[in-house]
Amino acid sequence: MAVHHGSCHCGAVRFRIEAEIRELTTCDCSLCAKKNALMTRVPDSALTILAGEDVLSLYEWNTKRAKHYFCSRCGIYTFHRKRALPDHYEVNVRCLDGFDASAVPVRGVDGVGMSLVLADARAEWTGPREAD
Repeated sequence: MAVHHGSCHCGAVRFRIEAEIRELTTCDCSLCAKKNALMTRVPDSALTILAGEDVLSLYEWNTKRAKHYFCSRCGIYTFHRKRALPDHYEVNVRCLDGFDASAVPVRGVDGVGMSLVLADARAEWTGPREAD
């Protein structure tokens, strides 16, 4: 199994994933489009936070099932727990040390089509609105 080390920009958050990275994804939801991350999916057991868990900030929105983690010092998005697959993480491969993303196929994910359940969802948040 391949081991990849990664960190945020300032180095406060450091982590390791144990995974063969065979596919990358981009998502077109309003959050992912703004953060422009390139992600790979790993099961919970494949991600180990080595340092900086105490400086991770959590962002949740809409259903609050997805958990988006950012370094509270430099603001870099490192990984998130998936809404559709809550026992997996999507890891931002742009945070991995020495990783060549150009060597791995990229698949687009439909985030725009995911439903919004917030009554006061911002107009900028795309996706079908669900009735309360």
